Amino acid sequence: MKFMLDAGHGFNTAGKRSFDGMREYEFTRKVAAFARDMLASYQNVTVYFAHSDDRDVPLQERTNAANRLNVDAYVSIHANAFGSTWNDANGIETYVYTTNHQETYQLAQKVQNNMVSLTGLKSRGVKTANFHVLRETKMPAILVECGFMTNRNEAALMRTDDYQRKCAQAIVNALAAQYNLTKIQAPTPQPPTPTPPSNPAQPPVRSGLYKVQAGAFSEKSNADAHVRKLKSDGFAAFVFTDGLYKVQAGAFSERKNAEDLVARLKAKGYQAFIFTD
Repeated sequence: MKFMLDAGHGFNTAGKRSFDGMREYEFTRKVAAFARDMLASYQNVTVYFAHSDDRDVPLQERTNAANRLNVDAYVSIHANAFGSTWNDANGIETYVYTTNHQETYQLAQKVQNNMVSLTGLKSRGVKTANFHVLRETKMPAILVECGFMTNRNEAALMRTDDYQRKCAQAIVNALAAQYNLTKIQAPTPQPPTPTPPSNPAQPPVRSGLYKVQAGAFSEKSNADAHVRKLKSDGFAAFVFTDGLYKVQAGAFSERKNAEDLVARLKAKGYQAFIFTD
């Protein structure tokens, strides 16, 4: 399956920000990134981004790319807005094109239900709209509004990793259910090899390093894209494979150094953990 995730707008799109200065794209790009990483745990899934951190990609370019790549579904991620001051408009709503087929509506309903269930926000329902990304795409396409930037409480939620991950998980849950995605099976753990008693006269020798993994993907293109993103954020990273394409961000002889790197990665929104040979 091929999916395109579209983080709405761009860093410099005029007007697309909360009254306290949060850009819509700051939120939507994080949701898209979390969703991409979550989808990497499913078999035979390729994820494309319609957006770019380098520029505000025009809508026609986004839909042209989706049609050229012949993706199976297009999900546009947004934050809603109402009025010119903080107000009480609130909740989640999902849009489909004014004339849509059953598969599109089913996907929209799954996203809407999952989003409301995971975030706890009010459901505003599935609606129709003549939006470009819904009209000009040749595959099932939906647009989800993940709350209101003009609502003080919901804007504060959008700044948090927890809320961003919940929105991403809702999208992934819906795609997995709609397209019967299958999880990649983790290898069966092997029983540990007994460690021979150490010579009390000598300290034990550890041959392995403390390594930091920052992603695992079934498709090499997704791993390569993740490496490029890590490097753009100032981290050294490369891809290695043992069945999955895994991204390593560092290796250290001292565990504390590895823990420090994991903390810095998580502060930037990446998932990371330490492993040894």
